Amino acid sequence: MKKIAVLMIAVFSMSVAVPVFAAEMTKTQKNECLLASKGCAGQADTIQQKIKKLQAEVKKGTKVYSPDEIKKLNAKLKEANDLLDTLLQH
Repeated sequence: MKKIAVLMIAVFSMSVAVPVFAAEMTKTQKNECLLASKGCAGQADTIQQKIKKLQAEVKKGTKVYSPDEIKKLNAKLKEANDLLDTLLQH
């Protein structure tokens, strides 16, 4: 009976801790995905979604990103907007 109780407590503890850990990993991967296209193998955003994400990250400014990283984000934002414009023209 004690073994079952200990097992249930362990399972419950793991079920609470895993989502928090996964959320922290996702935040880090999101930044790497937008900046360097690393760690985003499971993501497939539309152009509009990518533009919205880039705009949100650029708005964070120097509180989160270095000036060089902001330049990279702006360049990617311009590239995505140009691609969308090209697709809409045809």
